[in-house]
Amino acid sequence: MAASRNRPVLVTGAAGCIGAWVVASLVRRGIAVVALDRSDDRRRLRLLLDEEDVASVPWITGDIADAPVVDAAIAKSDADAIIHLAALQVPFCKADPVAGARVNVVGHVNVFEAARRYGIRRLVYASSVAALPADGAVHISTLYGVYKAAGEGIARVYAQDWGVSSIGLRPHTVYGPGRDQGLTAAPTLAMLAAAAGRPYRIPFSGALLFQYAGEVAEIFTRCCVDRAPEPGRSDVFDIACARVTVEEIVAAIRRVVPSAEIATDGIALPFPADRDDAPLRRLIGPWAQVGLEEGVRRTIVRFRELLDRGLLQIDAA
Repeated sequence: MAASRNRPVLVTGAAGCIGAWVVASLVRRGIAVVALDRSDDRRRLRLLLDEEDVASVPWITGDIADAPVVDAAIAKSDADAIIHLAALQVPFCKADPVAGARVNVVGHVNVFEAARRYGIRRLVYASSVAALPADGAVHISTLYGVYKAAGEGIARVYAQDWGVSSIGLRPHTVYGPGRDQGLTAAPTLAMLAAAAGRPYRIPFSGALLFQYAGEVAEIFTRCCVDRAPEPGRSDVFDIACARVTVEEIVAAIRRVVPSAEIATDGIALPFPADRDDAPLRRLIGPWAQVGLEEGVRRTIVRFRELLDRGLLQIDAA
């Protein structure tokens, strides 16, 4: 059961990587979308859509940590669904824990509170694999992960106390055009460096669940648009996708660009790398997975096109 085509989906954090991909996914489906972000920077969206499509997306600038901003965005847009992606990532939460808590926790509450007041029946939000302890660990290892775990708890209580239904999705290591910030952006930056003929060092090793951004965006879109609402439920699903090592990623980059000077060192990241997305597939059905070789090839080919057209500069990525 698809969301109404004459009312839009509100996407928070639309200027980010997954946000831009989700907006592009909705535009390509012909679904009305309104963007909400504290920045008016649409450069990531321009990596994915032509200028006419970018200009067609209504854009509201505001901070989700301010409750009136979220309320006004829903009222102004007349949205009947929300894909909530706005968040500060691992390095930014560590650098400014208070700002991280305002955006990732207070902002999250604001979105759920607005959904409660406006009767939003379709709410999908981004949690993270960082909300779980690493394999063999007891505790979550980052403030970002603690904030994301709190977000899952907030969703459960809103379902329990007020019947606000939601779906949380836990991506792992997302890559592709537009992924230029955060702890796990390094493999994408390595692909960009290879496309530009520059050396690059990925500062960690180990196994990752490596997920092409377009595939992740399709999952978010389907959870919001294609599923039937289940009142009063708050479910969280892992996005598993391909489990690969950083060394395998480097090898895949070199198969596309044999001259690439890409190195890797450092310890493995403190995130679990063995998850199961069978429950998610039961909810929305199977989707077309983008394997490592194809995802790396698509990313590097796109980076080369963007560099050649002057739409991307490696030093600004």
